[in-house]
Amino acid sequence: MEKQWDNDCITSGSLVKALSGLAWPMFVGALLQNLQSLIDLFWVGKLGSDAVAALAMSGTVLMMVFPVVMGISTGTIAFVSRAVGGRRHQEASDVAVQSIILSVFLGLIAGIIGWVSARYLCVWLGASDEVTRLGMSYLRISCAGCFTVFVLFVGNSVLQGAGNAVIPMAVMILSNILNMILDPIFIFGLLGVPRMEVKGAALATVLSQTIAAAVVLTALWIGVSGIRVRVWRFETTLVWKILKLGILGAGQMFSRSLMALVLMRIVAMYGMVAVAAYGIGMRFHMIILMPAFALGNAAATIVGQNLGASKPDRAQSAAWLASGVDAVIMIGSAAIACWLAPVLVGFFDPNPEVIKVGAAYLRTVSPFYVFVAFAIVLGRALQGAGDAMSPMVLTVICLWGLQIPLAIFFSRHFASPTQGIWWAVAIAITVHGISVAGWFLRGKWKSMTL
Repeated sequence: MEKQWDNDCITSGSLVKALSGLAWPMFVGALLQNLQSLIDLFWVGKLGSDAVAALAMSGTVLMMVFPVVMGISTGTIAFVSRAVGGRRHQEASDVAVQSIILSVFLGLIAGIIGWVSARYLCVWLGASDEVTRLGMSYLRISCAGCFTVFVLFVGNSVLQGAGNAVIPMAVMILSNILNMILDPIFIFGLLGVPRMEVKGAALATVLSQTIAAAVVLTALWIGVSGIRVRVWRFETTLVWKILKLGILGAGQMFSRSLMALVLMRIVAMYGMVAVAAYGIGMRFHMIILMPAFALGNAAATIVGQNLGASKPDRAQSAAWLASGVDAVIMIGSAAIACWLAPVLVGFFDPNPEVIKVGAAYLRTVSPFYVFVAFAIVLGRALQGAGDAMSPMVLTVICLWGLQIPLAIFFSRHFASPTQGIWWAVAIAITVHGISVAGWFLRGKWKSMTL
């Protein structure tokens, strides 16, 4: 009955019910995923601004790794949702197996590269000697556990593509509970554990995510939502199909992550206070964007399953509904961020200069978040339809062709260099949202085949 209910709810009946049934567990799961970084930031913040700056730089570097797993996830959701929409559950199971194999292999490679380059990246970003030492220790532990994070992300994507968002949410709840318990123990050396400071935060996160990944694999082994991963064999043809779509999705995320790295380098030119402020602002930025990612992932699943069921008009209606709901959420979130900006930043770092610069970031960028609703939600809907090329191209144009040049130019011509950078971010996300919405309206994605 579970397989039939999942498919019927998404491909027929109330779109509001289908969207909410997928989006709210995805939102909770995504919120908890980002809450892990805030938990680390809260405890590490008690070690001083150098530690906060180290965590901010490390987070920016780790964003370079996520495009790989997000690329696999993009291909996985597109293929699994199409297969489930067409009631081809064995095909969906085959995709799941190949995606998980890919996640382990690419996760190991990414981890090795990250471990070796950790110090050089921190230095390139302009970190002081102390921030480099702290950042390198955090990065190397995070990279060592990189493949388990990949498995967790891809396993969750398999379940989401099949229409099951509850289990991914449950494992993220588990991961966060473990992280909250382990963080103070490893950072400050409690219960007989040696004091590890910044390294302890990384170790706590890796261990909690490893356990969560094991739970997801167990669910897929059992056969939840009709997806059963038991025959572990490598299928070259299927892997290549997933990779072709995934590479484009990864390209979009990689360009975004690389841009964040370059932007961090520009911010670092104006001191570690600016880096700490930007790091805190970015974490709130990601939390505010969580509904967009949740609604976008839900839209991708609904679009994919309805295209698989030959219902393109229903797919289109779902994407616009999701983006409209998120636009309303973004307006409310922006108002709160602008109102409470100093309090939010000061919660993580009491340094008055960090509060001033970080609050300016939130108050400048937040009002433009409404455009992010269309960029992210409709972009994910396009990926769910199998069109990963268009979102990638638009992302590259808006971030590299607009945001970075504007950040360099404005930082040199504004009275406050950081304020110039914040305005560059605001302008770029506005243009990006309008561009993605315009492309989605053309409707070419409706006729795409996988």
